[in-house]
Amino acid sequence: MASTEDKSLASGSAARLSRDHLSLSQAAFLLDFDGTLVDIAPTPEAVIVPPGLKETLLRLREACDGALAVITGRPVPQIDEFLGDIPFAVAGEHGIAIRHRPGGPVERAALPPVPTDWIREAQDLVASLPGTRLERKVGGFVLHYRAAPESEEVLKRAAEAWVAPTKGTFHVQAAKMAWEIRPAGIDKGYAVRLLMENAPFTGRKPVFVGDDVTDEDGVKAAVSLGGLGLRIPADFPTPASFRSWLASLVPVPGNTSPGGSK
Repeated sequence: MASTEDKSLASGSAARLSRDHLSLSQAAFLLDFDGTLVDIAPTPEAVIVPPGLKETLLRLREACDGALAVITGRPVPQIDEFLGDIPFAVAGEHGIAIRHRPGGPVERAALPPVPTDWIREAQDLVASLPGTRLERKVGGFVLHYRAAPESEEVLKRAAEAWVAPTKGTFHVQAAKMAWEIRPAGIDKGYAVRLLMENAPFTGRKPVFVGDDVTDEDGVKAAVSLGGLGLRIPADFPTPASFRSWLASLVPVPGNTSPGGSK
């Protein structure tokens, strides 16, 4: 059950939507997954989709005529495992992989090859730092230190040393208790712009919501396109308060709470 604080925050944010003239019939929702739609878990596999979230997202998609997307650092198939075909579109790997419609192909951005010596050195590095972990991705890799916060600077220096000679081909992205090496220019803002070029998003105002530094590009892109960029915890204290806000926008039939009208 949502707290009094959550309900108050949800009401205020719904009013912000109205004040900025973004009714549900005009809006497109592009939402981060981890730390936004769901709570952060100790490991990516341990994430739990809370009760009621799928139903809320289904009502939101219907109210927006399908203009609902998830933009995440996860691969597209992982979002399918958690949410099925509820989002109309999914952008995975921070925009590297995008599926524009249900059942459609996953389109991948052209990526520079990740040097094999980086991977080898990263494997050796995490092996020498207990509690750190290497996560391989198609366009790069992530150095996690959630279980070893004392290793943050060591990992950062290594990542910056690898990237420096590439002259902007790759960059180091801060994430939650992690450093990610990824191709430059392909990010969540890139995904927002591409998604907004296609139906059912075209002609609507994007509402992007995220919680991490990796989401700032999405926030900026949504604002630049005349929409809203909202953040956890700046606009919503917790993912639970954000979920309460979404539910207030599309209440179940018979619920007359604010934000429910289309």
